[in-house]
Amino acid sequence: MNLVVGIDIGGTKTKIGLVDKNGNCLEKTFFRTQEFPDLDNYQNKIKEEIDALIAGLDFEPTIIGCGIGAPNASSKRGTIENAANLKWKGTVPFLEKFQEKWDIPMRIMNDASAAALGELLFGNGRTMTDFIAITLGTGFGAGIVANGQLIDGFDGFAGELGHVDMTMGDGRLTGLGVKGGLEAYVSATGLKRTILYMQSQYLDESRFRSVAFNDLHGEDITKAAEEGDTIAIKAFDYTAKIMAQALANFTAFTQPEAFVLMGGLVNSGKWILEPLEKYLDEFLLEVYRGKVKILQSGMEGKVAAICGAAALIWEKNTEK
Repeated sequence: MNLVVGIDIGGTKTKIGLVDKNGNCLEKTFFRTQEFPDLDNYQNKIKEEIDALIAGLDFEPTIIGCGIGAPNASSKRGTIENAANLKWKGTVPFLEKFQEKWDIPMRIMNDASAAALGELLFGNGRTMTDFIAITLGTGFGAGIVANGQLIDGFDGFAGELGHVDMTMGDGRLTGLGVKGGLEAYVSATGLKRTILYMQSQYLDESRFRSVAFNDLHGEDITKAAEEGDTIAIKAFDYTAKIMAQALANFTAFTQPEAFVLMGGLVNSGKWILEPLEKYLDEFLLEVYRGKVKILQSGMEGKVAAICGAAALIWEKNTEK
């Protein structure tokens, strides 16, 4: 059986899986990205994990390629450049270095663009020609599909919507130093920052008043909202409102049929999705109102990013 290795490099976790031509992830694993600040050690760890996954199969696969999704990755250069949430700084020749360790067809792309390609091949995007995939993890990523084609950009960096200034230069800093940048508000990290902000603005009792920032976790915020914690509920509402403003702006640019959401923040369910839909309808221009859908990924949530990375190879493979 032909399989593709999909690798999703995140600021927190690196996820690896073996994916078939239908977008099924047969085996998967992960490790913590931040534990490997040296690039060579990191890539050796990836190769070790891939070998272990292949060895765990009960058949002998043919690995036809490796697709990699990473923040600030250039599909044209094979590099990762100035990624805010990774320890390797500057321009990192990731593909060149990894191919020295494993001689196999490889492609790398911005993680959110790879996710959009995966959605186009394997998910809800199969029935659409115009949509924007939004990844809500450590940061905010976007992959844009228009007229059935992924918008990759001149240098492979199209879709860096997480660093669009939402406050006219007078807000929180993103990891790339953009004041008021979207991902500083709309991401798992942004939600944590908003919890602290809400506690400074309101006197409501909250379980988070005795919790340090580094001990805050998204699932705890969701649980608190479910238990009626008003600080948590206000934080979700605030996050959704800013996100809706951004999505309304993006709609005016490419008029997507849908925004397809994936990533950890989406697991908050109704606490983020219901206010998002309400505010988006308010902010959209009348000509777009009622036409733009908010969807969750059509790929299995835990492996969506892996399948998106694998789609980089399946898209180009003539035997798919």
